[in-house]
Order: sequence, then structure tokens, then C-alpha cells
Amino acid sequence: MCAHFHPKDDLAVSASLDQTVRVWDTSGLREKTVSIGGGGGGPPSSQGASDVFGTTDAVVKYVLEGHERGVNWAAFHPTLPLIVSGADDRLIKLWRMNDSKAWEIDTLRGHFNNVSCVIFHPKKELILSNSEDRTIRVWDVTKRTGIHTFRRENDRFWIITAHRTSNLIAVGHDAGMVVFKLDCERPLAQCQGNHLYMVQERDVHVIDMDKGFTGTQMASCKRASNAMTSGMKSLQFNTYNTTETNVLVYYTQDNGCYDLFVGPNNLSGDTHISPKQGNAQAVAFTARNRFAVLQHSGSIGIYNLQNELSKKFEPPVATDYIFPGGNNRILLKSEEKIVMYD
Repeated sequence: MCAHFHPKDDLAVSASLDQTVRVWDTSGLREKTVSIGGGGGGPPSSQGASDVFGTTDAVVKYVLEGHERGVNWAAFHPTLPLIVSGADDRLIKLWRMNDSKAWEIDTLRGHFNNVSCVIFHPKKELILSNSEDRTIRVWDVTKRTGIHTFRRENDRFWIITAHRTSNLIAVGHDAGMVVFKLDCERPLAQCQGNHLYMVQERDVHVIDMDKGFTGTQMASCKRASNAMTSGMKSLQFNTYNTTETNVLVYYTQDNGCYDLFVGPNNLSGDTHISPKQGNAQAVAFTARNRFAVLQHSGSIGIYNLQNELSKKFEPPVATDYIFPGGNNRILLKSEEKIVMYD
């Protein structure tokens, strides 16, 4: 039903209606010198064709048995010794291999019809699958659980692929094709003077743009609870404090939370700032040594840079988000209006 080469090694994996997944050693093909067309422009000779498609060049290394019906798809992990397969038994199976053997490590259940295609995401710890049950499912490789389902009312899905460098996913269904993204690719960032503060691969970096575009890692962000999305919503640099580096990173995960990073101005490669954490609906710097926290109760707390509550008040309007409004001011966003609060 399908076959794929390994991204680095001399291996290929195939899926078949005989209910097996097979891993093939293709190292013998490196010594192959005969072309399909032979030496001239005429039709290939029977001897040349037989040699090209001979049985001694690719030999079976492992036979993976475990599916109870025909296997439609199998694929290698881009970096780890893992294989994923999907079959007409509605199951997705994970397999691990080493130099001497391969074995099943887990089964993912959730599809209600034949699994058409299943792949590893090239950059995230995710498995993507689609099925004749009209769904695309996203699975966490580490936790081995389903984390999201996309549904289509009338069309069965047949094929899925992921772009190698961007966050694009393409899927084919009965009526055509859909291309979409799992998460926003634009990194959190804020520029202050000649310095750019940004999040790259869950690390906070500061880049001196006068010296180039190589950044210095200053801190690490909270790990996402969901492997599909980063969970990060905003990054704020404290423009009121000229003697320190203050950065707030706000997350939508865990019902809203934040990391406060406080460190020296002259950050070196050895600097790593530990975060001070808290729960919030939104956060904003308000002064040199203070920031505001919109709490889940609707109240607003004013905290110092040790993350200690120094003041608490009830906003004049029902507030669902706050923004910086200048020194000792914040902008309160309600359902119908925005209020400047001093």
C-alpha cells in the first residue's frame, strides 16, 4: 500500500494488505550500476530489467506483525528509531527498532473506520493521522494520547503530509485537498532600543542587533501541556526599568499563567534567569518595579518584581484583558469598551 525510505539510513519501510509492516535493508542498492533503460535509447532488455528489480538488493530486515487487517500506511520518525503504522483495523501502532530487532511499543485507539494515512510531524512530537471516518487526529508522541480532532461532514480523508520546514499540513479527501497550520509560526518578540527579545524553541533570547542576529539565551519558558500548540500568547519587556531586564511571558495553558524573568542588563552567555510564576487572566507592566495581574476572580493585583502582591482593587468595568497604558496606568478591555485606568 505504501513504501518510504528512511531519512538517513539505508532502510525502507513498507505497508501491505497482508497485515504486516516490513523494514528493508537497501544498502545493496548502493552498488547498483544498471539503469532501467540500459545503455541506449531503446527498450530495456529483460536481463537489465530483471537486474534492476532483482530480489537480492533489498532484503527484509524486520517483519512487524500486530495489525489484524491490511496495513495502509507506515512511516519512519525523522530522527528517532520509531515507526508508525495505520491499518483497516482502525488502529495506529508505534514500533521501535534497534540494530537487531523491532517491536511494538503502543497502540493508539480513537478512529472509527479504516486509518488511511499516518505520519510523524517533522518538527513537533506529534503523530498526524486521517481516516475514512472523516477525521484528522493529532496525537502526542510522548503521552501517546489524542489531543485534537478535526472533522469534515461528508468527505473521507485519504492522505496527509507535513511541510518539512514550515507548519503547513496538507490532507487529501474525497472532494479535494485542505492545507492548514497547527499553530502560529510567528515568534513572540518585542524590540527595545537596539535589543530584540524573543522566544525561540521555548527559550527566551536577547539579540543585540548592532552586533548581528545571534542571540543570547537568558531563560527557558514553561513546557506546553499540549504538544500541538506552544501555549504562549504574549511577551512583554519592561520599558520603564532602565537598570534591569524584566520580561513577562503569558501563557493560555493551565487556565492562564505567567513567567516573570528579572535579571541584569548586561546578559552574558552564562546567564540563566529562573522564572517567578503565577496564575493570571492577563498581565502588564505598569511601572519600573511593578506589574498588574488580572486575576481569575476579576480583581486586579499590583505585584512587585519579587512577584509579591502589594495592592489589589476592583476595576470600574468588567474586565476580560489588560494592556500597558503608560507609567502607572493600564488599559482595561471590557466587552464593549476600553478604559484607561490610572
